[in-house]
Parts: sequence; structure tokens; C-alpha cells
Amino acid sequence: MDPEQQVSQVYAASAARLVAQMYAVTGDYAEAQDVVQEAFVRALTSRSRFGELSNPEAWLRTVALNVARSRHRRRTLFHGLVRSGKLTPAQRHDPALSADHVALVAALQRLPRPARETVVLHHVADLSVAEVATALGCSTEAVKTRLVRARRALAGYLGEDDPPRSPDPSPRSVPNPPDREAFHA
Repeated sequence: MDPEQQVSQVYAASAARLVAQMYAVTGDYAEAQDVVQEAFVRALTSRSRFGELSNPEAWLRTVALNVARSRHRRRTLFHGLVRSGKLTPAQRHDPALSADHVALVAALQRLPRPARETVVLHHVADLSVAEVATALGCSTEAVKTRLVRARRALAGYLGEDDPPRSPDPSPRSVPNPPDREAFHA
């Protein structure tokens, strides 16, 4: 059997059971999911060795336990450093989840992946068109086209008749093309 297929079959048969076991160990469901996921990632990175195992679920359980232990040790060390005053934890600033924010994220999810990545890198990560092109491995013209099309689509998804246009065109604001709906750039 192909090792990748074996990993897939073991995942289907035992992932939920392993998550339940790790949840009992860690007491944190998200942590349990993470350590089991990490175990499967390691299985995929060493497929040939995984294919030779007589009990792959036991191997995955051991790996997940080791990952959980390692994470626990790091957290314990970190909390000890914080308590000693040698390290100050970063302040956590969760973004406000306003109705507008939720609507925008939902609208972004409706965009094709290349358009969504382009919009996020340009408008959220505040990269220039050239930087976005480099990051995505495409031309600046492709980035500009994706931005124009994505803005038009987002305006429709968000219930705006016409997306806002800035009075002074700059590299960050590209006018909308006439009636183009395709996103393939």
C-alpha cells in the first residue's frame, strides 16, 4: 500500500480517538487537536518509516504525547520566567469583532483564493503592489487586476452599489474596469 494512503486510512480510523485521548491528557480540546495534527504531519514527513510500523496508531499516540509534553515544558518555563520578572508577556490585543468586521471577513471568503490573498496582503498587511507581486510570484499588472476585480466583487457582496473611489488616484487606488467579472489574472 502507498504510504500516503496508509496515513490517510489511519487518520480516518483513529484521529478522533487520538484527539479524545489527548484531550484527556491535556485538558484542552484545541491543544489536543494541535498535538494530534502535529503527529500526523510528522507521519507524512516520514511516510516510508510510517509505512513499516506494525502499530501506526500507537506511534502517533507516542508522538502526540511527546509533542504535548514538550509544549507543556515550554509553557511551564515561560510562565516561570514571567513570574520571576525576567520576562514580561506581550499584551494580547484581540481585534474587535464588529458586525462590519464579520461581514468583511465573510465577503473575503467568497473571493477566489488568489484575489483574497492579494487583497489581504495589500490592504491588511499594507504591502505595496510590487511587494504583493513578489510575495505571490506574479506581475504587478496581475496584482492590480486582482485588486480591481476583488474590490468590485467585495462591493457587491457588502451591498454597496459602487466601491468608493479616492479623489486622487495613486498606486493604492486603481479605477474599476468596465464590467469584468472574471478573477483569473
